[in-house]
Amino acid sequence: MTVWLLGDQLHPDAAPLGSADHVLLIEAHAFAERRPYHPQKLTLVFSAMRHFRDDLRDRGYDVTYLQAETFGDALDRHFEVNPGDDLLGLRSPSHGADDRRRELVSERGGTLTLVENDLFLTSREQFEDWAGEYDEGETFRQEGWYRHVRRETGILMDGDEPVGGAWNYDEENRETPPPKWTPPDVPRFEPDTTTREVQQFVADRYGDNWGAMEDFVWPVTREAATQALEHFVSVRLPEFGTYQDAMRDGEWALCHSLLSAALNLGLLRAREVVDPVVAAYESGEAPLNSAEGFVRQVVGWREFMRHVYRRAMPNLESANQLDQTASLPPLYWDGETEMRCLSEAVTHVHDRGYAHHIERLMLLSNFALLYGVDPAELNEWFHLGFVDAYHWVTTPNVVGMGSFGTDVLSSKPYAASANYVDKMSDHCSACPYAKTKTTGENACPFNALYWDFLKRNEETLRGTGRMGLMYSHADRKGDAEWEAIRERADEVRERATEGTL
Repeated sequence: MTVWLLGDQLHPDAAPLGSADHVLLIEAHAFAERRPYHPQKLTLVFSAMRHFRDDLRDRGYDVTYLQAETFGDALDRHFEVNPGDDLLGLRSPSHGADDRRRELVSERGGTLTLVENDLFLTSREQFEDWAGEYDEGETFRQEGWYRHVRRETGILMDGDEPVGGAWNYDEENRETPPPKWTPPDVPRFEPDTTTREVQQFVADRYGDNWGAMEDFVWPVTREAATQALEHFVSVRLPEFGTYQDAMRDGEWALCHSLLSAALNLGLLRAREVVDPVVAAYESGEAPLNSAEGFVRQVVGWREFMRHVYRRAMPNLESANQLDQTASLPPLYWDGETEMRCLSEAVTHVHDRGYAHHIERLMLLSNFALLYGVDPAELNEWFHLGFVDAYHWVTTPNVVGMGSFGTDVLSSKPYAASANYVDKMSDHCSACPYAKTKTTGENACPFNALYWDFLKRNEETLRGTGRMGLMYSHADRKGDAEWEAIRERADEVRERATEGTL
C-alpha cells in the first residue's frame, strides 16, 4: 500500500503515515497554471513539498516524488512501476478533488481509500450532527457552531461555561494602536538551497504571474512553522487581541500570527496552534481577549468555513444574490489609487501574498462589494493572490461573507463607509480624499458607493433585520441628495475603471 499525500497535507504525523512505509508525492506543474498564482504561493507550496519529502526520507520512509505536468501523468508513471497499487490518503477539503482523484486512480487500475482529514479539529460527521439535514433554505451561523465546538472540546471552558463568563470578546478586539506604538518584528525564515532552487524554477516557468518574489519570509518546514508558532505565542499574542482589527499605515503584519499559510499546508494542525495559546492565557502570559480572539479564528471561523463550503458547494462558488456584474478595477492589480487604504492593502498582497483579515474583509472585499464586482471574479483574485488561499478558504469568505453572494453564512453584507476605515486605521490622515464628505470632488469614494449600494439593493437588503438602522438613516435623505450620491458613485466607478481613482 502507498500513502498518497497532497501538497496541503504535509504533517509529519498525518494519519495515513502510520499505515505504510511508501509515500507518493506529486508536484504537478500544469495544475499551478490553472490561474496565475502569486509566485510566493507557488514557492511556498513546492518548497514545502520538497522539504517534506526530504524529512520523510530522513525518517526512513520510501518516498516517490514525481514532478509532472499533471496528476494523471504522474500516476501513469507510478502505476507502471506499481501496477494495481492500493493507495491511501486523506480527504481533501476542496470540492470535487476526492472524486477526481479516485477517478484518476481507478482509470489506471488502482484503488484509492480516503480517510478523515485529521489536520482539522473537527470531522464532517461532527458538523453533520450539529447542523442536521441541509436544504436550500437553511443558513448556518458561526457563533452557534463556535460554542458547540468549545463545549465539545473543552477549549477555554470552565465546566459548562466559557472562561471569563462570555463566549466572545470581540468588543475588546477593536482598539487602534497609539501613534508611538511599534509592532514586534516579523519572524523571518530565509530561503535555503531548496527554496532558492524553487524560486528560480517559479521565476523561469511562471515569471509573468502577478506578485513579487522578493523578500520571501514564509516557513516551509515543520520546524520553521513550529518556530513561527512559538514566536507568535511568546511575542505577538499579548497584544494581538487588542489590535486584532486595526490597520496601520506602513505595517502589513502588526501582531497577527501569520500562521495561516502553515496551517493550510498542513505543517501545523489546528489543535497544535490552539493549545499553546490557551496555555499562555492560563499561565497569565496573554490576556483572555487575545486568546479567545485567536481561538475564535481557528476553532470557530476556519472550521466553520470548511464545513459550510463543503455543504454549500457547488452552488456557493457561483452565488450572486445581488446580481453584481462589474469587473475588478485596475487598482486591484497595480495598486494605483490615491485611496491610501486600498493602495496599502493591494501593495501588501502584491509584495507578500498576504493581508490580514480586516484588510481582506473591510477594504478589499468591501470596496468590491460597494463597487459591484462579480463575486466569482473577486474570488479568483483572492485565490491567486494570497499565499494561504485555497478554493475552500476563499470561496465562503469572499463569495459568501465578503460579497454577500449568499446568506448561507451571514445575515447581512459587510458593507461600510469611510467612517469604519477611519475608526480602525490611520490611513485617512494620509489620504487626499475627505473621509467626512460623501459628494464633491475630493469626497472619499467609500461614502458615495456605500449609500448607492444600499439604494441599489434596497429590495433585497431592507428586510434583513440587521440593516434596519442603516435604512433608517437612508430614509432621511431627500431626492436631491440621492441624485448627488448617484452622480458621485458613477464618477467613482468611471474613474476606477479608467485607473484614475
